[in-house]
Amino acid sequence: TLNRGLMVAVDLDQVRGNPNWEQQYTAMLTQRLVLNKLRRAINLLSAGAINTAKTWDTSAGKDPDQDVLSELVTGHTAAGVRPNRAAYSATAWSKRVLAHRAQDKAGGFASAGMTPDQVAAFLGLEKLVICDARYSTSLTAKAEALSNLVLLYNAMAGATPEDPSNIKGFWSPCDNGQRLAVHRWDVGPKKMCLAVEHYELTKITSTLGIRQFTVA
Repeated sequence: TLNRGLMVAVDLDQVRGNPNWEQQYTAMLTQRLVLNKLRRAINLLSAGAINTAKTWDTSAGKDPDQDVLSELVTGHTAAGVRPNRAAYSATAWSKRVLAHRAQDKAGGFASAGMTPDQVAAFLGLEKLVICDARYSTSLTAKAEALSNLVLLYNAMAGATPEDPSNIKGFWSPCDNGQRLAVHRWDVGPKKMCLAVEHYELTKITSTLGIRQFTVA
């Protein structure tokens, strides 16, 4: 596992009168660590996936759910273990809904109104998530963490080193014996540094069966 962390230097004049400022900054740093871990996981899965370009739009004959179902079968054949999770970017999910809404068939209308849990049940997945996380690419620009992708992969809950999950998260305790440790120290008379650290490693343990759609 790798020692990772984030630190912020706080001008004490800015937090005077706020007794909870340390908890607020700790929560902010922890949230950012989670986002960083999410981005690493997405990049790892995407790099290990077999990619297919898909156009989900309002033209006739589009069936995004059938596209995903077919790809799950392909992934199952490649790995011997069926992908059990799907992650849609907000853009890809929106295009899925609009493509189904545009079809002049009852199935299209019905599919358009399905919730993520209902789609997961239809596809035979344990979990389907819509990733709406964003991050800053500049002072003014933001980007979707999952861009315009759909990722299909296997990840078992309570994973062990021997199970066939495509991706696993490992962690080690900090010096305090916990998953996270918070440190604080003074820098001069009116500035304090606050840091959150952890030991973790997100690892692709097998690329077999990982599939990806790049949705236009």
